Amino acid sequence: MSHNGNRHPSKKPKLAGVESVLGSAWSQTSTGKAAQKKAGLKKQLVRQNVEKPIRRKNPEDGRPSSKDKGQKATTSKLSSVLKVPTKAKDSKMANDGGRLLVVAGCYEKILYGLEIDLQKREKGDEGEERAGFTPVFVFPAHISCVKAVAASRPSGKWLASGGTDESIKIWDLRRRKELGSLQQHQGSVTHLSFPTRTHLLSASEDGTICVYHTRDWAVLATLRGHKDRVNDVAVHPSAKVCLSVGKDRTLRMWDLMRGKGSASVKLGKEGEGVRWTSSGARFAVISASTLDIYSTKMALLQTIHHPARIQAIHFCRDQADREFALIAAEDKLVTIYLLPSLAEDAGDGDESSIPIVATLNGHTNRVKAIDSIIIQKTTYVTSVSSDGRIHLYDLTDILGWTGQSDPLSVDPMAVYDTKGSRLTCVTVTDCGDTEMANSDGLPRKRKHTDESEGDEEEEEEEEEGEDIDGDD
Repeated sequence: MSHNGNRHPSKKPKLAGVESVLGSAWSQTSTGKAAQKKAGLKKQLVRQNVEKPIRRKNPEDGRPSSKDKGQKATTSKLSSVLKVPTKAKDSKMANDGGRLLVVAGCYEKILYGLEIDLQKREKGDEGEERAGFTPVFVFPAHISCVKAVAASRPSGKWLASGGTDESIKIWDLRRRKELGSLQQHQGSVTHLSFPTRTHLLSASEDGTICVYHTRDWAVLATLRGHKDRVNDVAVHPSAKVCLSVGKDRTLRMWDLMRGKGSASVKLGKEGEGVRWTSSGARFAVISASTLDIYSTKMALLQTIHHPARIQAIHFCRDQADREFALIAAEDKLVTIYLLPSLAEDAGDGDESSIPIVATLNGHTNRVKAIDSIIIQKTTYVTSVSSDGRIHLYDLTDILGWTGQSDPLSVDPMAVYDTKGSRLTCVTVTDCGDTEMANSDGLPRKRKHTDESEGDEEEEEEEEEGEDIDGDD
């Protein structure tokens, strides 16, 4: 089983390269941060630059009034508070316990929260090692279909869910508490993500993209440009820029440091999904059963023609920095391709084969969504399907593939059956910072033991957030 990825000659649409935006954004933020640190006013500036929304309750439903909507900081304020995550901080916040929380939404309005301890595995019927999901919460979170869900990383502090009811529900996973609803959009919510621990990004069928600060859930920016529904958004690993695709058949680039659009290009077809590679050096656009891969210079590198309609795309890489594309599709599989290196992409444009490394098996209906996480240098992938099952896979053997064997066939290490729910979206985060309960049932707060993490502790104070409806 193999499928060809045809290498196209470099086609450069009239869209400024991402590299130029990344470069200018980096120079501005590094200069600004240095000045703030020198003045000793870093924390004060961050707090002053975010306008808190007016917390007027609507007596009928307890939600913020319409006066809360539309509040946003200026573009300069957005750049001053948007922080770029680093590998150093991520490693400090690594989940040493090996516990994951998988959250999935479905058409039936329900959110499923499942915890799994990766260190506790049992022998299966055929001698294989398997882990088990433990339900943490299962409840109807919205009044209609749940279409998007996202959890903050690292630490798994925040959970956001959105759907066709046009609202975004915010949950505190540590306290297992709903904070309230964000009513910024006038259409179904199509995308949610946490580009950093302190920022939430949402997209909607109303054609807008919104950026919020998790300290008080104020709207920092509303990005307008799409003429119709926004199908998907992908934030660059640096958190400085993002890409979006929509029903208007355009690909748009947004400068998150300034809070405004940078450029756009007509794709000639509707982009149904967009995603950056793990390195941020390439990105991919989904359209029906094809996956177009571009460089940051907006040159079309390859096109993967998958045998079935693609539902979702994800990327991961191994210790040798080889990058893999994970394609979830209507063929009931997650197919993993090995992408050519950037040096090979710079070749003469001859056709080449993009090999299939493995398939993730087990689903009996189309795979709707996937997500991945790295725990203790091991990559795990979770998938949900219209068959009502949630799977978790260990990619250790796959990422060690040398090309000297046939594609691998991998079964899930853990399975949870929702008994018929039509699952639509999934997210996974670590449980390293989840509050554990004392014997009296009260939450036990995390202790900071490393004084060298002063800036990080300062960020944690902001991360505590506030109840959106103003409740104590």
